[in-house]
Amino acid sequence: MKKSKKIFVGFSIAFVLFLMYVGYDMSRRTTFPGSKSRSKEQNSPHLGSDSLKKDSLQSIQR
Repeated sequence: MKKSKKIFVGFSIAFVLFLMYVGYDMSRRTTFPGSKSRSKEQNSPHLGSDSLKKDSLQSIQR
């Protein structure tokens, strides 16, 4: 093999290894969108629908 071809193969292998490392690093730092935990606002039973029930009951009693 010529010297220039050896250099090209070496850079090609290094580039592929670098891309594999970047892909692995990105996959470790990100999560699947469906696996995110719900926020505190969505988990709280006292927000949202509970306040609507109180309002509707007060308007009926008047």
